[in-house]
Amino acid sequence: MVRSIFPEIKLIANTDNVGFAKANNQAVAEAKGEYICILNPDTVVAEDTFEKLIRKIEHLPYAGLLGIRLIDGTGKFLPESKRNIPSPLTAFRRLFGVRLGNVKSYYADHIHMYGNGDVQVLVGAFMFGKRIQYEEVEGFDEAYFMYGEDIDLSYKMLKAGYHNYYIGDMAAIHYKGESTSKNKEYLERFYGAMQLFYKKHFKSNKLFDSFIYLGIRMVSFVKSKMPVKKKIKKIAHYYVITDEASLATRLEKVLQHPIQQLKDVSDLVYKSKEAKQIVLDNNYLSYGEIIGIMQQLASKQTTFKIKPKHCNFVIGSNYSDEKGEVITL
Repeated sequence: MVRSIFPEIKLIANTDNVGFAKANNQAVAEAKGEYICILNPDTVVAEDTFEKLIRKIEHLPYAGLLGIRLIDGTGKFLPESKRNIPSPLTAFRRLFGVRLGNVKSYYADHIHMYGNGDVQVLVGAFMFGKRIQYEEVEGFDEAYFMYGEDIDLSYKMLKAGYHNYYIGDMAAIHYKGESTSKNKEYLERFYGAMQLFYKKHFKSNKLFDSFIYLGIRMVSFVKSKMPVKKKIKKIAHYYVITDEASLATRLEKVLQHPIQQLKDVSDLVYKSKEAKQIVLDNNYLSYGEIIGIMQQLASKQTTFKIKPKHCNFVIGSNYSDEKGEVITL
């Protein structure tokens, strides 16, 4: 698909899964531009995102990495967009859900989600910066296969004297559940990555290492055994924001449900608290407008699907931690 629709893009098609860190390092090594963006495949950015970030980074002192406000497929803010360094005590608070005096939260709550400011850790789903600085700190540590490498890279930037910035007045969608499922293998990789981070960056002894190991194993085991309770949303009302009447007709045929066509989000009138799904047509709306609408209408009763430009399907996710769906028209 990439080769056929985007022939100008240089595609690196690995035959083996080499992991997130190594694969991104491969791409950066091929990059020729002054700027790079580490971007997950399950993300949606606005058309002017990178132009704005280039302007911002040039005026931020000692800028290392920039991250923006990420929302999930339901329009909900993702708090991992801005985080603190997970020191052992912060990790303990995170693992067991307890407060420990003045120990920082795992998330950088000192900055409002719509605010801008210094943060210690950004999420690997979206990291923007200058290629020369990425190379200066030797990029992602390839000892991490998946998870933890974004914390490690953020920390290396700080240790090199740079600042990482959270830009909350810009947003992108991160479907999140598309990259992985939270199964036992995921949990072992995630907490194993945290153990690697502690060994690399914090002084430790046998007692400390044993504590971290047992904590990681215990939480991993408990979470892997927890039942997943998902309340399936039964959609009562469907809407499509488009200027193409035939799109509503095609959607009705596939979904077997009446579709109300709208030309503006202001035309949307909620008549009940029943579940609603809104299809957003990228032939009619820009991605910037789509991201804005999703944030504006975000609620437990509302889900979204996007019809990408020049495509015969709609795509989206009804949950923040589950793989989404593709509906072929």
